[in-house]
Amino acid sequence: MEFIWIGFAFICGLLTKLVSLPPSIGYLAAGFILLFLGYEADSTITVLADIGITLMLFTIGLKLNIKDLIKPEVWLGSLSHSVLWLVVGIVLLKGIALVAIPFVSDLSMETSALIVFALSFSSTVCVVKLMEEHGEMRTRHGKLAIGILVMQDVIAVIFLVVATGKIPSPWAALLLLFIPLKPLINKGIDKAGHGELIPLMGFFITFGAYELFEFVHIKGDLGALLAGMYLASHVKASEITKSLLSFKDLFLIGFFLSIGFTALPTLEMFAIASILTLLLPVKFLLFFFILVKLNLRGRTAFLSALALSNFSEFGLIIAALSSKAGWLSSEWLVILSLAVSLSFIITNVLYNFSHDYFAKNKEKFKRFESKKRLKEDNFVQPDEAPIAIVGMGRVGMGAYKALNAQLGEQVWGLDTDKDKVKWLNENDVNAYLGDAEDADFWESIDLSKIDLILLALPAVQDIMNITAQIQRTNYQGKIAAIARYDDERIALEEFGVDKVFNFYTEAGVGFAEESMNLLKRV
Repeated sequence: MEFIWIGFAFICGLLTKLVSLPPSIGYLAAGFILLFLGYEADSTITVLADIGITLMLFTIGLKLNIKDLIKPEVWLGSLSHSVLWLVVGIVLLKGIALVAIPFVSDLSMETSALIVFALSFSSTVCVVKLMEEHGEMRTRHGKLAIGILVMQDVIAVIFLVVATGKIPSPWAALLLLFIPLKPLINKGIDKAGHGELIPLMGFFITFGAYELFEFVHIKGDLGALLAGMYLASHVKASEITKSLLSFKDLFLIGFFLSIGFTALPTLEMFAIASILTLLLPVKFLLFFFILVKLNLRGRTAFLSALALSNFSEFGLIIAALSSKAGWLSSEWLVILSLAVSLSFIITNVLYNFSHDYFAKNKEKFKRFESKKRLKEDNFVQPDEAPIAIVGMGRVGMGAYKALNAQLGEQVWGLDTDKDKVKWLNENDVNAYLGDAEDADFWESIDLSKIDLILLALPAVQDIMNITAQIQRTNYQGKIAAIARYDDERIALEEFGVDKVFNFYTEAGVGFAEESMNLLKRV
């Protein structure tokens, strides 16, 4: 059985990738096809799905800063959307019922409210995969979307606690003892080194937190999320995330397959699920207008709202619980599963064109912007610094030090990570906070003062996105970038990057040159 679903998942994932769609859509299709052919999900797929979601929540936590969650645009934006969605959604669902559509026309007010509540959540799996595939996890809109998702997850967990009557144990208060133990835990992480102990430690912390929370009658997934946030400030947080990335992606295949295995739908159910997806534009509009009213820029609000315009796996968990309790029929569980799957496809397809669409229609969205700008959306360009380095990781820092040593104070760096920029500034590095994938950013600075832009980013898609934004501003200077492989170098040069350095080749050449200098000194 394992060979069959692995093979189907691979084939369907490959086919969707060939047509420029995320493989996750192929995994969903594989589940439905296998169910149609008579196969059923076994315990292996269920276990993989559970592990994948738990690992995903842990890695999300590793990238979160608690300060980001207490921002008004996150907590107020999330709560405002939930309330407005419930009101508008119930009205629209009751409006659909007037047409006497099967399964909808006989819904009570309580059941309608439950369905709309289940559809109020956006998919953590879908959005995180979307942001990772586009390299936008640390962008302004990426962090905003993730923050809102976390708030929604908290709401979902509260509902599950109330609905199941699962009251936390009095022993739950003992979890607070881990707060003063953080220096000791950090020391243990430091001693793990950089090898195979890093992913093993990630698994241990993830599922250790899961079991601890379950033991005190709190949802284990919340424990995994909080454990990630607990370690987010550690210097190895990024390394732990990277070490778990492949494992998380592999296990999440089980989650997407499990959705497809939910039930074999009828055409009638598929039609109702399709009607429910017509509510997605409402979800988008509510998010967009709430976010711009909270003083976010049009582009940030647009991209965040579009990424969040889908239905969630948490909605399916709520629906499954409601079905077991007799509050919702089993047919509605299938309908909601289809609606969630369709929303994944719609979001993934539309988001591929989001940047270009906004660039062509930005004036239509920007007219809704508030005149007031949030502090982190204001950018003050450094004077007399004609060289900009985008991405202050190891490569970016190496380039900064080399150029700064030769040219003096003519170099500045740009990064989307606020904590990293703060640390760099404290260490006398001329670094600034900004999102290079934001067209507004490049339009807000004087590019005539910049002669060279170095894109020191690991993802080719990120480099292409930024290059496209720069090209739209009629920038007259030069653009340089890095690549890991020869095919990436060729693709970037064809895209318009003036000079592309092969990361591995150039590192080898530099190593050889420095080594030869040692011989000359003998």
